[in-house]
Amino acid sequence: MTQITLTQKERTLLEDQKSHEEICIQKYKDYANQAQDPELKALFNYYADQEQQHFDTVSQMLNGTIPQMNQGKQQQNNQPQISQGQTGNPTDYKLCTDQLMTEKYVSSTYNTSIFEFTNSEARKVLNHIQKEEQEHGEGIFNYMQSRGMYNPK
Repeated sequence: MTQITLTQKERTLLEDQKSHEEICIQKYKDYANQAQDPELKALFNYYADQEQQHFDTVSQMLNGTIPQMNQGKQQQNNQPQISQGQTGNPTDYKLCTDQLMTEKYVSSTYNTSIFEFTNSEARKVLNHIQKEEQEHGEGIFNYMQSRGMYNPK
């Protein structure tokens, strides 16, 4: 772990990210309970756990420590598999659409934070989190597309 002294701007950006992660955790947990499809429940629960890791990482940074990130694909291998399912139902469609919009927004806010940080190690950590946020969006997109909920044509 590396120590970091944050600028006021960096601290403000991290406070925003921490708030976003907290909302993502709660939404994924709530939506896992509301989802009709067991595969979607599993996907949302998996993402809630990853968002908790993001929250913990951002909290560490706010406390002046840059954690070492596992940059490998080990976590990704544990992601629930998405099968070719039946046509999605309206409840799952709404949950997925909202979470996809949320992931797009959160990823974009990480992009801004990455450019504003002066410490390259901190940038790498934020970039790692952003990459996982993008993977969440991809997982939701793939789920939706496999059930006829999203047609990118």
